[in-house]
Amino acid sequence: MGVYRHRWGPQIGYLRHVPDTPPIRIVIVDDHGLHRDGTRQILSQHPELQVVDEATSGEVALAVVNQQRPDVVLMDIGLPGINGIEVTRRVRASLPDVRVLIVTAYDDDEYVRGALEAGASGYLRKTAPGRELIDAIRAVAGGATVLSTDLAARVLRPTRASSSELTDRELEVLALIADGMHNKQIAARLMISQRTVERHCDNIYSKLGVGSRTEAVVHGLTHGLVHVSDVAR
Repeated sequence: MGVYRHRWGPQIGYLRHVPDTPPIRIVIVDDHGLHRDGTRQILSQHPELQVVDEATSGEVALAVVNQQRPDVVLMDIGLPGINGIEVTRRVRASLPDVRVLIVTAYDDDEYVRGALEAGASGYLRKTAPGRELIDAIRAVAGGATVLSTDLAARVLRPTRASSSELTDRELEVLALIADGMHNKQIAARLMISQRTVERHCDNIYSKLGVGSRTEAVVHGLTHGLVHVSDVAR
């Protein structure tokens, strides 16, 4: 099963461990102890990955993530109390630098789309092999979006949008979103107001039929609106 993995920045590829590089700090959120233990065991084999805490419910997850400020959260959806999608939405709203990778048994379209709209950087099934989990963690920590190709094909809304339907400025904004920039950074780069950037984003979402930055980037990559050459500057 193929996986969309794209890292935006000066180099393309996964983060590689350098001895002096700080580890990727991870919080595991799952109410099943067996799965938490198994995940921790897999991650313990990679010194560049450090599990700093765990949570067994949505409420506890919010408190733990706020306290630990990890690089990546491995988030289940079916949690006691607040579900994982809502936790993701709240985490991304309050701590935008924290990346959330959904790891769950659910693969219904509504869950995948809901997670992406909430700001998740990736979505994996719990049946994914350990190697795929490790690669996905490294990828999202580096600013990537990770989504199985079959899930991407299913959940991305059908559209006939093409580069000709986005203005040159909208394409430029989309490329900068893919480069991992926030609206304030985009505004500074293009020397326009942040409100203007927000308006361009709204137009992009509307034309592409998506509801989030992650969906817009995945759509842009799969439909040729964003290319590696656009963001590998």
